[in-house]
Amino acid sequence: MGKSPWVEAIEKNDPELAKHMNALSEFVRADGALPAKVKTLMGLFADAMLAHPSGVKALAAAARKQGATEQEINETIQMAFLWAGLPALVMGTFAYPQ
Repeated sequence: MGKSPWVEAIEKNDPELAKHMNALSEFVRADGALPAKVKTLMGLFADAMLAHPSGVKALAAAARKQGATEQEINETIQMAFLWAGLPALVMGTFAYPQ
């Protein structure tokens, strides 16, 4: 998963913030009470509801690398649809291979 343009902008313009942001991201995304894969699927869920298609695409790819099945990705999109309606469902389709 490549870096998002906004991440690159922060790294270029505020390296100290980028360092803290990356450390927090690594801490939060690590296995804990919830497996990292579940946390990635939660991110996909949130990005679908917040209408971030590139995030949905990137997080779906990351979840697959972490072992998520297509059924798990489908159910994550279904949950976004339940909570946020048709716009989240449309965004969720960015999780599917193009």
